[in-house]
Amino acid sequence: MSISIYAINLDRSADRWHALSESAQALHLPLVRVPGVDGTKTPAEERIGCDARAFARNNGRTILPGEYGCYRSHLKVLAAFLETGEPAAVIVEDDIELTADLLSRAEAAVEALPEADVIKLFNHRIVGFRRAATTSAGDEIGRTTHGPQGSAACYAVTRAGAARLLEGLRIMQFPWDIALERGWAYDARIYTTLKDVAAPKRDSTTIATRAAYRAAKFPWWRRLRTHGIRIIETVRRIGYALGR
Repeated sequence: MSISIYAINLDRSADRWHALSESAQALHLPLVRVPGVDGTKTPAEERIGCDARAFARNNGRTILPGEYGCYRSHLKVLAAFLETGEPAAVIVEDDIELTADLLSRAEAAVEALPEADVIKLFNHRIVGFRRAATTSAGDEIGRTTHGPQGSAACYAVTRAGAARLLEGLRIMQFPWDIALERGWAYDARIYTTLKDVAAPKRDSTTIATRAAYRAAKFPWWRRLRTHGIRIIETVRRIGYALGR
C-alpha cells in the first residue's frame, strides 16, 4: 500500500514547515505540503460553508477565526488527497512530531480495519475504549464511549473516507476535531488507536489562545441548550462505540 503524509501548513508558519520537512527528509517519509487557510484573513461575513447559528447552539460560543481556518484547511487537504490515486493517506497538522514508524503503523491500522473511513492516530484523551481490532504492529483500534477525544493533528483516511468527510462535513457546525469524531452524524466509520502513534512537538497552537476561547464563550444562561445537546451527543457516542 502506498501512503503519503499530507501536512497542513499556513504560509505565515514557514518555521514549522522547515522543521517538519527536514524531519520527513531525515526519516525518508513522503511529505506533501498543503497550504492552510488562514482564518484571520476571512471576515466573518465572508465565510463559506459555515452555519454560525448552529455552531453557537452546539458549542455555546462564537466561531474563532482560527477554528474556521482549521476547518477549511482540513477540507482542502482531503480534497487534495482525493485527487490522487492513493488508497489512503495520513493527514497531519504542522506541529506534529514525525516518527520513523508512522506510516508503517498507519498502513497496518488500515489493513487491520479495512472498513474504517478514518483512524485517529493521536488524541488528548481516551476514556471508555472498546477494541475492534489489533494491527500487525500491535496497535489496538476501536472507539471510545466518552468524548470528545480532542485533536485532529494526525489521522489516517481512506479514499472512500475522504469523500464521505467532504460530503458529510461540508458545513461547519462544530470545530473540526469534534466534527471528525461524530461518525454517527454523517454515516462514517471513525476509529482511533488506543495509544498515540504521533504527538505534537509543542504546546502552542495557531488556532487560538485560551483567553480567546474564554472571550468567545456565552454566559451560562445562553449555554443551557448547549448542555442539553451535549447530553444527547454523549448518548449517541456511547451507542456508536458499542455498535460496529
